[in-house]
Amino acid sequence: MDLSHATLGQVAIAVSDVPQALAFYRDLLGLRFLFQPAPQLAFLLAGDVRLMLTTPQGHGAVGANSVLYFRVQGIEALHAALVARGAKHERAPQLTARLPDHELWIGFLRDPDGNLVGLMEEKRG
Repeated sequence: MDLSHATLGQVAIAVSDVPQALAFYRDLLGLRFLFQPAPQLAFLLAGDVRLMLTTPQGHGAVGANSVLYFRVQGIEALHAALVARGAKHERAPQLTARLPDHELWIGFLRDPDGNLVGLMEEKRG
Protein backbone atom coordinates (compact mmCIF):
# COMPACT_ATOMS: atom_id res chain seq x y z
CA MET A 1 0.00 0.00 0.00
CA ASP A 2 1.28 3.48 -0.87
CA LEU A 3 0.06 7.00 -1.55
CA SER A 4 0.33 6.91 -5.34
CA HIS A 5 -3.45 7.30 -5.71
CA ALA A 6 -3.99 9.61 -2.75
CA THR A 7 -5.03 13.20 -3.29
CA LEU A 8 -3.58 16.16 -1.47
CA GLY A 9 -6.00 17.31 1.24
CA GLN A 10 -4.24 20.18 3.01
CA VAL A 11 -1.10 22.30 2.77
CA ALA A 12 0.23 24.26 5.75
CA ILE A 13 2.18 27.44 5.19
CA ALA A 14 4.01 29.26 8.00
CA VAL A 15 3.46 33.02 7.95
CA SER A 16 4.46 35.85 10.28
CA ASP A 17 1.01 37.47 10.41
CA VAL A 18 -2.13 35.43 9.71
CA PRO A 19 -4.46 38.41 9.06
CA GLN A 20 -1.97 39.86 6.55
CA ALA A 21 -1.56 36.45 4.86
CA LEU A 22 -5.32 35.96 4.87
CA ALA A 23 -5.75 39.26 3.05
CA PHE A 24 -3.26 38.08 0.41
CA TYR A 25 -4.58 34.54 -0.15
CA ARG A 26 -8.30 35.34 0.28
CA ASP A 27 -8.68 38.90 -0.93
CA LEU A 28 -5.91 39.21 -3.52
CA LEU A 29 -5.67 35.62 -4.87
CA GLY A 30 -9.38 34.92 -4.34
CA LEU A 31 -9.20 31.64 -2.39
CA ARG A 32 -12.39 30.73 -0.56
CA PHE A 33 -12.26 31.43 3.19
CA LEU A 34 -13.36 28.44 5.31
CA PHE A 35 -12.82 29.34 8.98
CA GLN A 36 -10.45 30.90 11.52
CA PRO A 37 -10.47 29.04 14.86
CA ALA A 38 -7.78 31.27 16.40
CA PRO A 39 -5.98 34.54 15.54
CA GLN A 40 -2.84 32.61 14.51
CA LEU A 41 -4.66 30.03 12.35
CA ALA A 42 -6.90 30.28 9.25
CA PHE A 43 -8.14 27.86 6.60
CA LEU A 44 -8.99 28.51 2.95
CA LEU A 45 -9.89 26.32 0.00
CA ALA A 46 -8.01 26.09 -3.31
CA GLY A 47 -10.01 23.71 -5.49
CA ASP A 48 -10.26 20.56 -3.38
CA VAL A 49 -7.20 21.34 -1.23
CA ARG A 50 -7.33 23.15 2.10
CA LEU A 51 -4.67 25.78 2.76
CA MET A 52 -3.77 26.26 6.43
CA LEU A 53 -2.18 29.60 7.31
CA THR A 54 -0.36 29.42 10.63
CA THR A 55 2.35 31.17 12.57
CA PRO A 56 5.35 28.87 13.18
CA GLN A 57 4.35 26.53 15.99
CA GLY A 58 7.25 24.12 16.18
CA HIS A 59 7.33 23.60 12.42
CA GLY A 60 8.01 25.63 9.32
CA ALA A 61 9.79 28.91 8.95
CA VAL A 62 8.37 32.17 7.69
CA GLY A 63 9.34 32.74 4.05
CA ALA A 64 11.00 29.32 3.67
CA ASN A 65 8.08 27.07 2.87
CA SER A 66 7.41 24.71 0.01
CA VAL A 67 6.11 26.46 -3.11
CA LEU A 68 2.37 26.39 -3.80
CA TYR A 69 1.63 25.98 -7.52
CA PHE A 70 -1.86 26.97 -8.65
CA ARG A 71 -3.09 25.43 -11.91
CA VAL A 72 -4.55 28.33 -13.93
CA GLN A 73 -5.68 29.33 -17.40
CA GLY A 74 -4.62 32.55 -19.09
CA ILE A 75 -1.43 32.67 -17.02
CA GLU A 76 0.00 35.86 -18.53
CA ALA A 77 -3.16 37.93 -18.00
CA LEU A 78 -3.76 36.48 -14.52
CA HIS A 79 -0.18 37.12 -13.41
CA ALA A 80 -0.39 40.73 -14.64
CA ALA A 81 -3.77 41.25 -12.95
CA LEU A 82 -2.53 39.91 -9.60
CA VAL A 83 0.57 42.11 -9.71
CA ALA A 84 -1.64 45.09 -10.57
CA ARG A 85 -3.76 44.26 -7.48
CA GLY A 86 -0.69 44.27 -5.23
CA ALA A 87 1.00 40.86 -5.41
CA LYS A 88 4.79 41.08 -5.49
CA HIS A 89 6.16 40.08 -8.90
CA GLU A 90 8.90 37.44 -8.80
CA ARG A 91 9.07 36.05 -12.36
CA ALA A 92 6.83 36.59 -15.35
CA PRO A 93 5.22 33.47 -16.82
CA GLN A 94 7.49 31.70 -19.26
CA LEU A 95 7.72 28.45 -21.16
CA THR A 96 9.32 25.90 -18.84
CA ALA A 97 9.00 22.66 -20.81
CA ARG A 98 7.74 21.41 -24.17
CA LEU A 99 6.07 18.05 -23.64
CA PRO A 100 4.58 15.78 -26.33
CA ASP A 101 1.00 17.01 -25.86
CA HIS A 102 1.39 20.44 -24.19
CA GLU A 103 3.68 23.25 -23.11
CA LEU A 104 4.21 23.92 -19.41
CA TRP A 105 4.29 27.62 -18.48
CA ILE A 106 5.19 28.81 -14.97
CA GLY A 107 5.36 32.23 -13.32
CA PHE A 108 5.89 33.33 -9.73
CA LEU A 109 4.61 35.84 -7.18
CA ARG A 110 5.57 36.31 -3.53
CA ASP A 111 3.23 36.56 -0.57
CA PRO A 112 3.74 39.23 2.16
CA ASP A 113 6.31 36.99 3.95
CA GLY A 114 8.32 36.27 0.80
CA ASN A 115 6.97 32.75 0.21
CA LEU A 116 6.91 31.84 -3.47
CA VAL A 117 3.49 31.33 -5.05
CA GLY A 118 3.64 29.59 -8.41
CA LEU A 119 1.16 29.89 -11.27
CA MET A 120 1.24 27.07 -13.80
CA GLU A 121 -0.59 26.47 -17.06
CA GLU A 122 -0.49 23.45 -19.34
CA LYS A 123 -1.10 24.96 -22.77
CA ARG A 124 -2.43 22.50 -25.32
CA GLY A 125 -2.67 22.97 -29.08
